[in-house]
Amino acid sequence: MEKLSQSLEDYLETIYTEVQSKNCAKVTDIATLLNVRKASVTGALNTLSEKGYINYTPYSVITLTKKGEETAQKILLRHKVMTNFLKNILNLSEEEATENACRMEHIMTEEMFRRIHSFSHFIQDYAKSDKKFQEKLQKLF
Repeated sequence: MEKLSQSLEDYLETIYTEVQSKNCAKVTDIATLLNVRKASVTGALNTLSEKGYINYTPYSVITLTKKGEETAQKILLRHKVMTNFLKNILNLSEEEATENACRMEHIMTEEMFRRIHSFSHFIQDYAKSDKKFQEKLQKLF
């Protein structure tokens, strides 16, 4: 996966979410969701388009290319796995887990992500089968 800046990953994730719910994304909606100016969105869209992640021309709707959709799904998976790990394993609040996951998803290596994902599944599966372990895990934090 080509490494995008944190900002471009956030744009791509937002576009993906919008396309999933509305079949396309619009500059105004992206600006509102990310709390940025429309000019900032336009600059990011031009970059994502040049890199082959989105289909974009000024004043039109935005859609994802196959490359964009696959990359956005990977970014979203990282976000979901990290939120789940922080919330359900480390027992952080939903708000704190989401905030930290958003930061962490951009900086970790593929290997770190793979290990956290595997560890999270292991702990959750084990906790389901061992109620004492589940209780100890909850008391730990």
